[in-house]
Amino acid sequence: MNIKNNILEAIGNTPMIKLNKIAEDIPGTVLAKVEYFNPGHSVKDRMALRMVEAAEEDGRLKPGGTIIECTSGNTGMGLALAAIVKGYKLICTLSDKQSKEKMDVLKAMGAELHVCPTNVAPDHPESYYSVAERLNKEIENSFWVNQYDNPANAIAHYESTGPEIWEQTDGKITHFVVGVGTGGTISGVAKYLKEKNPNVKIWGVDSYGSVFKKYHETGEFDEKEIYSYITEGIGEDILPKNVDFSLIDHFEKVTDRDGALATRELAKKEGLLLGYSCGSAFQGLRQLKDELNEDSVVVVLFHDHGSRYVGKVYNDDWMRARGFLNEENHVARDLIASHKDLPLLTVNSGEPMHNAVALMRKYGVSQLPVVEEGKFVGSVDEAHLLPALTANAQARDESIAGFMQAPFPVVQASDPIDSIAKHFDANNGAVLVELGQGRYHIITRHDMVAAMS
Repeated sequence: MNIKNNILEAIGNTPMIKLNKIAEDIPGTVLAKVEYFNPGHSVKDRMALRMVEAAEEDGRLKPGGTIIECTSGNTGMGLALAAIVKGYKLICTLSDKQSKEKMDVLKAMGAELHVCPTNVAPDHPESYYSVAERLNKEIENSFWVNQYDNPANAIAHYESTGPEIWEQTDGKITHFVVGVGTGGTISGVAKYLKEKNPNVKIWGVDSYGSVFKKYHETGEFDEKEIYSYITEGIGEDILPKNVDFSLIDHFEKVTDRDGALATRELAKKEGLLLGYSCGSAFQGLRQLKDELNEDSVVVVLFHDHGSRYVGKVYNDDWMRARGFLNEENHVARDLIASHKDLPLLTVNSGEPMHNAVALMRKYGVSQLPVVEEGKFVGSVDEAHLLPALTANAQARDESIAGFMQAPFPVVQASDPIDSIAKHFDANNGAVLVELGQGRYHIITRHDMVAAMS
């Protein structure tokens, strides 16, 4: 009988699939190594198992022990499979930008989760790196995987992913493209491929807000390059030991928006429901297409499955809220279509300033219309309230009427966007849209930028 003894034996031997419609304008042959065919639906299954086995071999992981790892979700899933089959407990630390679907899946697989803030330095005690390290020290008979610096990560791809790619392309591969996070995939595959053919080009895809590209090109770790970004699974604010920069020929940065749009495009044109970083990987290739010719055989590795991003890149409201959708916004009603049924937030002219501040904080807005007896008599925004509070802390208890600016201009739902844009200047950051029957909604400067970009 042709059977697997357990789920771990199903890891690897993922298919190579030719990209057609989406790659029509890219010279040569473009192939996708689709890693969501692994049982944990990502490339991370390979290295998760290899790291666990290496720890078992050298005694770092003992029977009945606890596996601890900081993860963006996919490595956690691979570790969960290994933990279930081998009888270990699993604790995962994650940053709070990871999708809810990833967290729910890990819980379903028996993992204990610790969600940590994204916007802290790697060495901050609350970062997901530091929390994993602390738990490892506190919990007896535990093993911190540390995929960023664990050599078994890259070894897994040198032993499996690289040979598979070489064999599936009959050694004709000329370029390998992959998003870079921990560095294990790109370094392990690159080492194998360059041993077979030193002329194979290795292109790493990076995110804006990550340090990889500049470090690779200049040798400088520039903290000014680090800032928050939305794309999951690629880019770093540290230099993992698994990233072997000497094996990488070029890094290409991709924006959050372009990566998200490419992810959706792959689903619609190729039937590949992929994760966010897969779209980034393809977009990186697309940006480098002028480096290719008709003889090029390009393999782009698609890391994971789109089921973990249904609430994000495949959700129109999530995309729209970030200004990622290329929509035809013509008139005012188009800009408020997704939230026109929500009530307009206002503050009364007689209320104290701290009421307006509390309302803005609660709903995450930066400006409010001021009303009096049902009429718009003014407006307030953070930019004008801050100087007043700085000059006099007691101002928080004074009437908002003493600090309000002119009322927001009122436009009609049918007014074209170009004409609405003329109302925005340094002193005014919003307009009110009249919807009829005494109902109004607000269009902010952020809404305008998102609609026109």
